[in-house]
Amino acid sequence: MFGEKVIELIKEAERNRDTIDQYNDEKVRQIIEEMHVLFKMNMADANATSENKSLWTTVQVRHSALERNKRCLLAYLYNRMNKIRTLRWEFGSVLPSDVRELLSDSEYTWFSKYSTNLATYMRSLGQDIGYSGIDLTENLRPPKSLYIEVLCMSDYGKLELEDGDVILLKKNSRHFLPTSECQTLIRQGILKQIT
Repeated sequence: MFGEKVIELIKEAERNRDTIDQYNDEKVRQIIEEMHVLFKMNMADANATSENKSLWTTVQVRHSALERNKRCLLAYLYNRMNKIRTLRWEFGSVLPSDVRELLSDSEYTWFSKYSTNLATYMRSLGQDIGYSGIDLTENLRPPKSLYIEVLCMSDYGKLELEDGDVILLKKNSRHFLPTSECQTLIRQGILKQIT
């Protein structure tokens, strides 16, 4: 029956609203092939409907199935695009390898372009008043305190703070750092906040 594969694709995306799944290239390809078949059948029958009006209903039903497949496929892609946009705000411009593997090549290209555009926009903020840009991804939630205690989860190396101090981040070392300095490293999994 027409549209079964696209409904399975939408249900698959609906099951995991908060996370992104592996891009289902095979099912998308099958849906596009089904759309091509429907279109070819409609073209053949549309040319024959000038003589035979009984095919008109069949052409309309197939066209409706084609339109539904298109809308559902676009909804699937739009949903994934929104999840990828959210990943940029959560992880920064570098995705972890396990998340990167879930994206198709075109999605990763879109992520890279979005990341570049966001970085360009953030650099342009505040230039009129003398700043060299504002990092909008730094404080997604307002901090409860100006300093937090963090545990280093991996050997990171040297971290230079805004005041010029240099701190060596080694695995299992504890530090009391400004919240604004370590939010990005916490999102990347290098630091872990100790509560």
